[in-house]
Amino acid sequence: MTGRNDEGAGMAGGKSPTADTDVLVVGAGPAGLATALQAHAHGATVRVVDRREHRVRPSRAMMLHARALEGLRPLGVTEELLNRADTTPEARIHLGRRTVEARLGHADLPDTAFPHLTLVRQADVEDVLWQALHARGVPVDWGVEFRGLFHGLTAESGGVPALSEGPVHADLQDVHGGRGVHRSRFLAGCDGQSSTVRGLLGAQWRGGPYGVEAVMADLELDGSLDSGLLHVAVGQAGLVFLFALGEGATWRMLATRPAVPSPDARFGQLGPPVPAEEVARLVRESGLGAAVREVRWSAQIPLQHRIASTFGNDPIFLAGDAAHAHSPAGGQGMNNGILDALNLGWKLGFASTAGRPLPELLETYGQERRLAARRVLALTHVIFFGEASPHPAARLARNVLPLLAPALPMLLRQRWLTSKGIRLLAQPFVHYRNSVISRDGTPPAKAWPRPGARLPDASVSVDGKLVRLHELTSVPGIHLLLERDAEPVASAALRTLLPAEGQGPLLHVHRLTSHPGQGVVAVRPDGYVGFRCGETDPVQLRAWLRLVGAAPG
Repeated sequence: MTGRNDEGAGMAGGKSPTADTDVLVVGAGPAGLATALQAHAHGATVRVVDRREHRVRPSRAMMLHARALEGLRPLGVTEELLNRADTTPEARIHLGRRTVEARLGHADLPDTAFPHLTLVRQADVEDVLWQALHARGVPVDWGVEFRGLFHGLTAESGGVPALSEGPVHADLQDVHGGRGVHRSRFLAGCDGQSSTVRGLLGAQWRGGPYGVEAVMADLELDGSLDSGLLHVAVGQAGLVFLFALGEGATWRMLATRPAVPSPDARFGQLGPPVPAEEVARLVRESGLGAAVREVRWSAQIPLQHRIASTFGNDPIFLAGDAAHAHSPAGGQGMNNGILDALNLGWKLGFASTAGRPLPELLETYGQERRLAARRVLALTHVIFFGEASPHPAARLARNVLPLLAPALPMLLRQRWLTSKGIRLLAQPFVHYRNSVISRDGTPPAKAWPRPGARLPDASVSVDGKLVRLHELTSVPGIHLLLERDAEPVASAALRTLLPAEGQGPLLHVHRLTSHPGQGVVAVRPDGYVGFRCGETDPVQLRAWLRLVGAAPG
């Protein structure tokens, strides 16, 4: 059962769908595609379905941050993403009659290979991820809607039946009305803010709507705006952004305006077009000194701040906008969904191939990512309050900001300030130190980050060659970093821990001759430290590997 395009064959007469898989991903946005790619890279068979008939759609997000790029690097897609991106963006901030230049592509961040803001269309991100899945033979079927679950012979539309004893039976319907059942071990709901999967779980959708909404438009403008820059206009009513990244025209506009409450609002979705005169008013009142010549496309987007009361449990999980909804402030939405995917995908992959239940591992997804989402939601809430809130305090701050314009150039020339801002958007506050799979051995290897912390990039020596840590860990799987004097028995004892025949190795051992000591550090597939120990004790190491499904039970 597939959609009507050339990316899949059609289903006739409601016959059975394609072969069953370990993982069924519902939703082919960035979170769904990245979940599929990460799960497949770690041993799972995967299928993706999306109710959209067409793969290409207007972009809502326009930015990737360093942590998302680091996590995607082992999946082999980062280079193509950067080929389509602007990695040296410069902004012109318009404060009434004054303008301030800000360079955003030259941050002083030595612990990452991506020390910059990266402007890239969501459509390009989705296309790169889809092409990677296509090259690996992972089906992505368009025009196929997830309708609910079958339990026995009855379709379930609410409340999750006791499925841990057997596969998930997904009720799917294609654009022709054909119905079928797809069986999978796991179901990943990446189906957006109006998620069918979230409703099936019965998860509460906590939060509320914002009093403002976003307006997006692709425009042709008259005026002297430099198309090589990101333009930001700060006004009493809010911010207006203009990027030369339009998909149907030269310019993409993102602006905010007061929202009109509606019971039919489709939060986070592209709504109806905005009248051309309203788009022209937003540009005119921004003070950017440009006039709208033509509106090629526009949409209003109701905004909300919400988080699901649960991110799921075995065998059904939520990721991306199905699990949390943000304002567009700080460009966090697409990034946070990708980070969900990178966390969930490897766990589903290992759980699919372990040959035994891994309840502790699977429970860590919700434990880790829900706390991370709450922190990111708090950050975006604060930023959005300053950018767009109609609250008198926020309006006053935006009115005062032009008075500070003479001092801003000097501040923005301080690279430490730019670096701190870019680092903040890359979520340095997200860690998994309290996770049950973040373990310190005895004695701990204190020279390394604590378990649950991100592994920073750094120069190291391996067999006399100078390399970067993130270069070493740039292939899927778990990476064991042995210090220079570590007992060689560690690598010999782990030779049995390769996956089934036909798959690439998912356990990699590197001896760092630049790091004296006898310890070992295990790096998770999503780039976080999982285990560290001051000695290469095979008992402790194998216990952690068994916990995450990388060693026999």
